[in-house]
Amino acid sequence: MTTPQTALPKTQNTPVLRTDYSDQPRWEAVREAIETPNEDEFKAYVDYLDDPIYRDLTPEQILTLVPDEAFGHRIVIVADAVALASEEMPMLVIDVSDERGRAIRVVVEELWGIENNLSIANMDYVEFADSVDEDGVFRGF
Repeated sequence: MTTPQTALPKTQNTPVLRTDYSDQPRWEAVREAIETPNEDEFKAYVDYLDDPIYRDLTPEQILTLVPDEAFGHRIVIVADAVALASEEMPMLVIDVSDERGRAIRVVVEELWGIENNLSIANMDYVEFADSVDEDGVFRGF
């Protein structure tokens, strides 16, 4: 697949970029999991970029679509084949600000924490990245 030639659209909330189109019911389950508040009523505030033009993009290709300036978000969340295939739904979270290109996986139940804290500049990406498990997945502090 070739990389789209235009930048990712501007979104009000942190973008969730869908790159896997192999299982529509699974995508709907991922969306429902993202939108379900935790026991303390916290949830991620996201906008979905659900367009087959993004099918199978790699993290490197995604970075080329994120403008260096005026993007307005510190991360891009990616719903890729790995995220959709796993029961934990470990979303790929790419830093597009401080350590541009650094990526970790975050289980969907903890997505709210990284999204909320980075959106209000309460924490830095590195705090989450340095707290991943041995398999590179953040499952909470």
